[in-house]
Amino acid sequence: MAKTFKDVLTTLATDEVLHTSLLYHLSKMDRQMLDAFREMWPTIAIQRRRDIMQELMELSEVNFEVDFGPVFMLALGDEDAEVRETAIQGLWENESPTLITPFLHILRTDEAVNVRAAAATALSKYIYLREIEELDPTYVAPIEQALLEIIRTPTEDIEVRRRAVEAIAFSGEEGIPEIIENAYYDDNVKMRVSAVFAMGRSADSRWLPRVLAELDSPINEIRYEAARACGELEARKAVPRLVELARQDPDIEIQEMAIWSLGKIGGDEARDALISLADSENEAVAFAAEDALDELNLFSGVLDMFSYDPDNPDDDEFFDYLLDDDDGLNGRDF
Repeated sequence: MAKTFKDVLTTLATDEVLHTSLLYHLSKMDRQMLDAFREMWPTIAIQRRRDIMQELMELSEVNFEVDFGPVFMLALGDEDAEVRETAIQGLWENESPTLITPFLHILRTDEAVNVRAAAATALSKYIYLREIEELDPTYVAPIEQALLEIIRTPTEDIEVRRRAVEAIAFSGEEGIPEIIENAYYDDNVKMRVSAVFAMGRSADSRWLPRVLAELDSPINEIRYEAARACGELEARKAVPRLVELARQDPDIEIQEMAIWSLGKIGGDEARDALISLADSENEAVAFAAEDALDELNLFSGVLDMFSYDPDNPDDDEFFDYLLDDDDGLNGRDF
């Protein structure tokens, strides 16, 4: 006999094994199903709620057809801090401005440090959307105000303050470089790590000398963020050192990040290094290099499409092909 939705919820809540296949029933729930889930959710044991949320978040990352948004939004009010944190993370792809108010409320009032830090991180996407002119600035003003209050409150936990620095780094408003500068010289190493991360996120070339220097930092976390920032800033001067990190750094995560940045920066030297790294005996390195090459080749292909030279016979022949009624663009059914 087919299971009803309530049967599914009961199994998810009580079965010894958490069956991932049943979690798909929580995607795109209708109102009646959501009401049943809301009633059942508080009765589920805390650890099982944590496990369900983690599984839902991981499913969302690999399957773009599922939609667990209502589950994540409901879990924002869960009594357990870990569940609330995962709920915020699960809503990362949701760019709706309607989430700004609850995220700001959580940032200002939640009792758990990890939850407030997650809220600060989640709010960063709205600043980015404003900067690329995909969100009305009026939505972002209260976000920046709240983040600045957090940054300027010395009694606030360092984890929340550093995430606020990272979040506001997207902003092009006055005073942001000074915030990043102050974070860079902070006594707390975690804040300095966030400062280097913020340098890359800012897309401001003024930070290139600092970022390049930090590729030699003895602190793994700073070296990792410096490698990332080089990719975001498209720092061609960093390529030789990034190649060294990709080949020799004792930290595999730094190797992978250096490889990612080589793919972002591009150029012949970066491409040659990635081709060589793709043959590495280290599977993680080889896989990262193949991914970076795929992105580099895709981007290069797009650029080639827009580099038509009418004085080049080969380009001219290709352009004629594109406009051909039978085979080219004119012959396609869009």
